Amino acid sequence: MTETVDRKASHRRSLKVTTIATLGGVAAAFASEVAVSNPSSRTGLLVMFGVVLVELAAMRLFGVDVTEFGMKDHFYVLFMTFALWFVTWGVLLSEGVSL
Repeated sequence: MTETVDRKASHRRSLKVTTIATLGGVAAAFASEVAVSNPSSRTGLLVMFGVVLVELAAMRLFGVDVTEFGMKDHFYVLFMTFALWFVTWGVLLSEGVSL
């Protein structure tokens, strides 16, 4: 019985981390679109890194113990945020969307 509870808790934790990281990446893309006038500058990347820090705080608010995160967990959050930021901002830039 405790294995089922532990597996469900682990699954819920994974869902929270993945959801926050992916939604944060999309939000970072929109924030980059608003904040950056020249897409070739590195300001958009700094916005994305700032969102990663906000995500870690949001994970704490949603009950994820980020103090237990290892290097692999931090890399996963960074990669998921970067991937969604890159794709979303790329679409916004290629379609000429201005916010």
